[in-house]
Amino acid sequence: MTSTPTTQDAAPPRRKAGRGALLGAMFLMATSAIGPGFITQTTVFTAKLGAAMAFAILISVIVDVAVQLNVWRIIGVSGQYAQDLANKVVPGGGYVLAALVVFGGLVFNIGNIGGTALGANAMMGANVKIGGAISALIAIGIFLSKRAGIAMDRIVVVLGLVMIAMVAYAMIVSHPPYGQALKETVLPHHIDFLTITTLIGGTVGGYITYAGAHRLIDSGVSGPESSGQITRTSITGVIVTGVMRALLFLAVLGVVAGGVTLAKQNPPAWPSSTRSVTPDCTCSVSSCGPPASPR
Repeated sequence: MTSTPTTQDAAPPRRKAGRGALLGAMFLMATSAIGPGFITQTTVFTAKLGAAMAFAILISVIVDVAVQLNVWRIIGVSGQYAQDLANKVVPGGGYVLAALVVFGGLVFNIGNIGGTALGANAMMGANVKIGGAISALIAIGIFLSKRAGIAMDRIVVVLGLVMIAMVAYAMIVSHPPYGQALKETVLPHHIDFLTITTLIGGTVGGYITYAGAHRLIDSGVSGPESSGQITRTSITGVIVTGVMRALLFLAVLGVVAGGVTLAKQNPPAWPSSTRSVTPDCTCSVSSCGPPASPR
């Protein structure tokens, strides 16, 4: 007599995943990490540590790769969601994990909506309430779509590339001290372990790591035979996040080195050095002009 597998034990049906699904999972993780908290952390810590922030980024990326690779391979090879695995290890643990992830997702996504509102205000001078409402409606529209999975795979890739391009532009025009940043990457004048810990938590903490791993399972990428794909996608996702943080770090470093003071209420929006610096004259990471030469 054969036993019938339960709903919890049954893995999602496997199908051959396309390149779009793999890119979607990778950029879903990366764009989940690159939120308002990510940008604010990088901006504030760069202003605090200067070029020594490069060392903190390097160490955090190394730890991020180890943590995410471990989580993704366990989830991906088993073909089961994190909460199901947790229930098998500790009865009831999966429900606790799911509750924590849902609560954290709610809190952090409120922050994400707030971040889009501040971004719209910094770039276009839009009212923060209007900017937040429009961003929320766009997100709701995406998830109401019957083909939300496919749409999300495409949207996160496009938006991820747009974010990298915009921050790369800001880095170029801010003229950061590349040589000093490179030196401080391996020989920092100051090491701040709290900063390193915060960067790690902001990249692979909470729902961020699970989002990409679960998207892989939904796309049919699971089982021991898919370990290679899981490994490559996991590492690449962290590298994309690391590249984004490095570009943002260099952009802010160039601005700070140019003598510009960051806005206290919204650090990622600093006074534009291409115009007279007044309380009403600010620009965002994505629309920054070249810093003024230090006098």
